[in-house]
Order: sequence, then C-alpha cells, then structure tokens
Amino acid sequence: MRQSGRIGPLEGFSAGEVTRQASATVTVTTPGQGFSEITETVAAFVERSGIRQGVLSVFCRHTSASLTIQENADPDVRTDLMTALDGLAPRHGHYVHGMEGPDDMPAHIRTMLTDSGLTIPLRDGRLALGTWQGIYLIEHRDRSHRREIVLSAIGA
Repeated sequence: MRQSGRIGPLEGFSAGEVTRQASATVTVTTPGQGFSEITETVAAFVERSGIRQGVLSVFCRHTSASLTIQENADPDVRTDLMTALDGLAPRHGHYVHGMEGPDDMPAHIRTMLTDSGLTIPLRDGRLALGTWQGIYLIEHRDRSHRREIVLSAIGA
C-alpha cells in the first residue's frame, strides 16, 4: 500500500466578515495562438479593490480561449505546453464540427482540458500565488481575437 503525504497544521488562520466586493472586465487582444500573461493586470485590480483578505474569481467569457496558472520564469514551459496541447487536440483532426475553421474544434477541446475560470486566494492585499506562478489567458485559435476576462473579488 502506498503511503500518503504528511499534512501539517493550519497556518495563518483568519476569519471575519465579508465587507467589500469589486468587479471589472478587462479585454485582452491576443496575437493568435499562445499564452498572454495577465498577472500584472489582475494584481492591479486587486490593489484597486482595497480587499486585503478574500477570494478572486477570474473568468474567460469564451469557449475557444482559456485561463491557467503556470510557471512564469521560463518561456520554454509555455512552448512545451502548447506542444502538449497540439498532441492532445491536433489542429487537423477528424472533427465533425468545422464550420468556423479547422482551428475551432481543437480550441474547444483545449478549453475543456484547461479551464474557463480560476479562483485565487487574496492575502494581505495580494494574489496568493507561488513564487514562479503567473496567470495566463491561452488563445487556442490561430488568429487574433479580443477576449473578455471578468474579475470579481470578495473579502474584507
């Protein structure tokens, strides 16, 4: 039988009333297929919200683009991730849906494999991301698109 990992105690516990909320929409114009880092824009929203402790929702209003949290130090990671997505949902697979072009159905599959929404904790007025984590919009279509991202935060 395989051993499970050791779970430590709760650290930095806090509790209180929800007293603030904020929301906004940001539009990202993508250059075509690939990753667009949006971490700084999202962090600026959090700072402007005045929320110190809480939770942030980041939501992509499209079915052929998605969101992810990934390493932001080495761009080779993003290259390898696109290669992996190409293998999982190839551009010229034998898809039934094709009226919007050969890149559309693979884009829907890639969105299903990644996600349209993220939830990120807020601590001390900042995104509680790890050292090498960034927030990315992934464009799955070949040409440029304008993508709307909805930001909502609640907390105190």
